[in-house]
Amino acid sequence: MSIAMRDLRWLVLPALLLTLLLVTLGQQARAQDATTGEATPGQEAAFAVPAVDADTWRQIRSGEIDANFRDSRADSTYNLINASGEGWRQIRDRWVSPFGAIAILGMLGVILVFYLVVGRQRLDEPRTGRKLLRWPVLDRALHWSVASLFILLGLTGLMLLYGKALLRPVFGDGAWAGLMTGTKTLHNYLGPLFAIMLLLVLARFLRHNLPRRHDLTWLRQGGGMVGKGHPDAGFANAGEKIWYWLLASVGLVVVISGLVLDFPNFNQARDTMQWANVIHALGALGLTAVALGHIYIGTIGTEGVLEGMTHGYVDESWAKQHHNLWYEEVRGRTDEAPPEETKHDAPSASRPPG
Repeated sequence: MSIAMRDLRWLVLPALLLTLLLVTLGQQARAQDATTGEATPGQEAAFAVPAVDADTWRQIRSGEIDANFRDSRADSTYNLINASGEGWRQIRDRWVSPFGAIAILGMLGVILVFYLVVGRQRLDEPRTGRKLLRWPVLDRALHWSVASLFILLGLTGLMLLYGKALLRPVFGDGAWAGLMTGTKTLHNYLGPLFAIMLLLVLARFLRHNLPRRHDLTWLRQGGGMVGKGHPDAGFANAGEKIWYWLLASVGLVVVISGLVLDFPNFNQARDTMQWANVIHALGALGLTAVALGHIYIGTIGTEGVLEGMTHGYVDESWAKQHHNLWYEEVRGRTDEAPPEETKHDAPSASRPPG
């Protein structure tokens, strides 16, 4: 070993020993502060608790101890033990979480039973090969944008609500913490984007979802599962209209409560944030459960629905069976078109009403 290396060794070793000594002394000082309640130089006097025992915390919670034991951060007026926070936790754990599990798992069970008993709804007549344009490109882009955001927000929301109980024991504290950090960030940033896209979708499809008298008949017949024949339906049937108005009501409540949680810089009170969290969770869980039924009907539950939202066109037989009033309107406009327009607007490229 060279002389330079030996000199360096004698410089490094004392430095390491000094660092270890300082760390040890710091840990002992912090432990003493936690035991005696003495404030360190950087701490507020509000946290100087002489004897932290069960009786002291009960007095703080009940308000028997004066303001010297209040949390001084950000001009807070809450006690160090916040009873409203414990109330929020009880509501979340005893009501919100069980409600979500029952609603979502219950809907999955209903869908499974329905599929096994009733099966997929097939077309009554063979396909004609003649296509009608049902969903233009803009409508499909809006639908899939909102649908993708809804699914991502739903999955991240479920992870935030149930991840600690389900994922933490599996992946461990480190991986779970990283996963939750990414999940929370994604959920918070996608929320405002979903709000904008939802408003665009609601405005775009409003004219198709206004209630009509024949919607009551559609509901009484269960969309054709009760009685003979298929009930009348326009561009949107009664089931689709119910989903639209759920998004327009409960969906907007979820959006507004989510924005309250997303932007705490508008000086919302802590109680406001807690209630916004409860309302947001209940609304989102309910919509997620209903969305599972919507997804089932639009994919494997009904023949021909998904191809309309992926390619834009539906077969003439599907249109007559599920949306006969819309089909008649489209065919009437096509038949009345002048020859020049008919040449470019053949049935294979007919446009939807409006």
